[in-house]
Amino acid sequence: MTTPLVSVSKLERIFTLGSERIRAVHDVDLEINTGQLLVITGRSGSGKTTLLNLVAGLDRPTSGTVCFQGEDLSKVSEGELTDLRRYHIGFIFQSFGLLPLLSAYENVEMPLRIGGWDRTERHRRTEFCLEMVGLAGRARHRPYELSGGELQRVAIARALAHRPSLILADEPTAELDLARGEAIVALLKRIAVDENVGIVVVTHDLAMAQIADVTRDLSDGAFVA
Repeated sequence: MTTPLVSVSKLERIFTLGSERIRAVHDVDLEINTGQLLVITGRSGSGKTTLLNLVAGLDRPTSGTVCFQGEDLSKVSEGELTDLRRYHIGFIFQSFGLLPLLSAYENVEMPLRIGGWDRTERHRRTEFCLEMVGLAGRARHRPYELSGGELQRVAIARALAHRPSLILADEPTAELDLARGEAIVALLKRIAVDENVGIVVVTHDLAMAQIADVTRDLSDGAFVA
């Protein structure tokens, strides 16, 4: 049996605010596989972003486990978690998160520079990723010269550039209209297969779930059966 890319078991995250204990995530079991687009739906406050942060190792669970390629993240150091995020995980944000003074090309190339890629390979990979998202002709444009859909495509190319095993997307279509949002989700599904990467999208938009390989609905911190 193939080991899941990410395996989550009995996950719980409790926050304490004064005398109040908030179970942001509880009783969560989840598998994420390569080549798969997994969409997690839920209303604002349902625990989607908390779950994403736990999977990324940005937060530690109160109990339960998150295993990445078979390794329990609770047993690795903060430095190892930083390396995991730098080399093996790509992030896509609702607000795009692009550097405004850099071109589309430079934004996509940035994680490769940080990762110490050779200049020739860096150039080849950056151009490939921009081509994949349909923006080869817009490579020299800065963010203020691009539409919302184009900005999100640049963000996807950047998340993909360093060949991660896993891409985590937090409300990637929230700033887009329905047609552009559906196009972005279709693009992510194609990338999951073409690049053999696991992609997790969290969203409050139920329409985005229709194209996913797997859909899970989160409510009050737990999956709805």
